[in-house]
Amino acid sequence: MTQSNAILGPQTVIAWDFDGVLNRNIVDGRFVWADRFEVDIGHSLDGFEKAIFRNNFDDVITGKVDLRNRLNEWARSVGYVGGVDALLEYWFENDALPDPEVGAVMDTLNDRGFRQVIVTNNESRRATYIEGEMGFGERVERVLSSGRMGVRKPAAAFFALVTETLEVEPGQMLLIDDCPKNIPAAISSGWRAFHFTGDTRHELPLALGLS
Repeated sequence: MTQSNAILGPQTVIAWDFDGVLNRNIVDGRFVWADRFEVDIGHSLDGFEKAIFRNNFDDVITGKVDLRNRLNEWARSVGYVGGVDALLEYWFENDALPDPEVGAVMDTLNDRGFRQVIVTNNESRRATYIEGEMGFGERVERVLSSGRMGVRKPAAAFFALVTETLEVEPGQMLLIDDCPKNIPAAISSGWRAFHFTGDTRHELPLALGLS
C-alpha cells in the first residue's frame, strides 16, 4: 500500500477518484449497475459490453467520441427501441451509488476548509451527471474528468493538467484512488497518494489526520 504519510497541510488539495472510491459501484471488479441489464433492457449484456467498452473505449473516455453516439450505434445494431437518452438515464441512475462513509470524510474535510476536487476517468456526459444529479458539484471545487481534459489517468499529462488548471504545485496534491496503476503514476508526477481498497478504506481518516 502506498499512501500519504503526513497530516494534511493547509495548502493540500484532496483529489478524489470517483468510481470505486466516492461511488461504491464496483464489487469484485464488477460494475453492479449492469446486474439487471438483460432483464430490464432485454438485450445481451455481453454484446452491449463488446460494442461499448471493447471497441476502443478510450476514445469515449477522452472525449474523442460521444458516448451517446456509441450507444446509438449499438441500439441500431440490435434493434433496441427504448431510446438512447432513456438508456443513458437508466445507466447513470443505476450506477449512482455514493459511499456514505467516504462521503462523510469528504464533508468533514469541507467543514475544515480543505480544497477538494474529483479527478475521474469519465466522459463528459457522466461528469455532468456526477456534478448535477448526484450533487457533487456542490461538494467539490471542480470535477476534472478525462472527457473534458482529453487525457486520462494514469498518463502523466493528466496529472500535469490538473495542477495547471488548479494553479498549484504537484506537492500540494493528494490523490485518493482505487486503481493500482494510478498510484505510482501520481507519485511520479510529484503528488502524494493513498491507495483506496477494501482493506485500506478504514485507514483513510487516519491518513488524512481526521482521527
